[in-house]
Amino acid sequence: MSFTEPPESPKLAPLDRRTLLKGGLLGAGLAGAPLAAQIPERQQGFTHGVASGEPGADRVLLWTRYAGGQETSLTWQVLTADANMRVVAEGPVAASPENDFCAKAWANGLEPGRWYHYRFVAPDGSMSDLGRTRTLPEGPTARWRMAVFSCSNIGFGWFNAYRHAAEANEFDCALHLGDYFYEYPQGSYPSQREFLDGRAPLDPASETVALAGYRARFAQYRSDGDLQRLHQLYPMIAGWDDHESTNDSWEGGAQNHQPETEGSWPVRKAAAMRAYREWMPVSDEPWAAYEVGDLATLFRLETRLTARSQQFDYNSLLRGMASPEEGVARLAAFRDGEYVDPSREVLGAAQQAWLAEGMKRSRRDGKIWQVLVQQVLLGKAASATSLTDNLPDGLPEYVLERVRASALASSAELPLNMDAWDGYPAARARLYEAALAADANLVSLAGDTHNAWAFDLAHGGEAVGVEFGGQSVTSPGFENFLPQVAPGDIANALVARNPELKWMDSSRRGYMAVELTPGRSTSEYRFLSSVREKGAGVVATHSISTLAGARRLDIG
Repeated sequence: MSFTEPPESPKLAPLDRRTLLKGGLLGAGLAGAPLAAQIPERQQGFTHGVASGEPGADRVLLWTRYAGGQETSLTWQVLTADANMRVVAEGPVAASPENDFCAKAWANGLEPGRWYHYRFVAPDGSMSDLGRTRTLPEGPTARWRMAVFSCSNIGFGWFNAYRHAAEANEFDCALHLGDYFYEYPQGSYPSQREFLDGRAPLDPASETVALAGYRARFAQYRSDGDLQRLHQLYPMIAGWDDHESTNDSWEGGAQNHQPETEGSWPVRKAAAMRAYREWMPVSDEPWAAYEVGDLATLFRLETRLTARSQQFDYNSLLRGMASPEEGVARLAAFRDGEYVDPSREVLGAAQQAWLAEGMKRSRRDGKIWQVLVQQVLLGKAASATSLTDNLPDGLPEYVLERVRASALASSAELPLNMDAWDGYPAARARLYEAALAADANLVSLAGDTHNAWAFDLAHGGEAVGVEFGGQSVTSPGFENFLPQVAPGDIANALVARNPELKWMDSSRRGYMAVELTPGRSTSEYRFLSSVREKGAGVVATHSISTLAGARRLDIG
């Protein structure tokens, strides 16, 4: 959960036919391909476009959905990305009601570092949209560019970030760091007052709990034309955060799961994971590595449902306190005891060992960058008490409770967000020690908070790496949580309070354009003018980078 969301929650536009592709892709067949139609479930046909993911040097995973009423055998085809459109690989795949008519197939035997087109063909000869995908390079690699997204709540607005990245046509792949959709019912988050007409949850209007609900929520989100176009143009590396199951999920439960009314957590978790793997171009592997030539290894981590320990909760720790002084004393005792419990996990032993060995192998193989594709902030961030000294009247009670708790926590040298790595200091230390042992050039990419961040990461006085935390696609940040405080004041106060935090933006939506080169890793934060107006574009950018080997941000 982002700390800008309420702590408790009660229980489509057609794709226009413009040419988006530039340069050598014009005339190659994709610009004139039929775009995704929104076909009612009762009709047979391709319903939600195409997608690709899990890129490797010689393979990629292809996805489509074909509603046929019964299992249907489709043919997938990979074609050269030139005017000849020659088929270079093909095979069968079934669209089955068992998998909600979603079809996924590995296309193997491809050439490294190449763009391809792909499509699916039905028994009656009808074809899916024509997609574009790319394999990972081998050997010397001068540059790799990624469009990085997180936190896409359809009720808050249009997916203009997806549209902009598709129209830019300048990336090698897309990354989605989680909260691809939100599970809440209509009128919850966003509230009935906040949601944009035509963007509220359609089916179910209730919270997603069972498999049918998760499938229906995916179907609504994947009917969005801008999201379809993004998937159509770039292979995506994606992993879930919490809202693909429910808020503040962990291995054994979630803040927003009530067993007495919503049944078994393992059953709900399994349904969420199943629907995600049906509807997304992802493998069944909970974590994975992607080798980008001699340039980088991308490590897709799973930080939610496999091994994460339950989050700490300040409200529980402070319940019944007689005075602020008592609260600080309680929190100080907690800070020196349970908070640093070494048994608390985020990754778990198996994933931690895999990552540690993977970073060592990456460096032995001469890769320059070791990039974490993960969900929640690693950087240390405590609340700035200066923000709480003169709060205006009229704030909601849940805001006041959280502000008071964060102020007391900051006084006790505890972090703002216990749902991030900040809530698991021993687990974070294990990750940092593994990175240092591997001599890694660590770059962490994170989402979840809805705001933009840039951190130096350190352990025991030693520089470990850097973190680029991305702003959300639509979900509101501090500007919604503390609207009475100027965004610049929020950012300045938090940067001044936190030594690792070098920059942040607390009020704007968008995405990150992350570029890796042999000498530098850069995040260009791209900010939209609006998410309430369809098609609103990027109106501001801010770039921050780190030099290879520096393990510190070059703020400039």
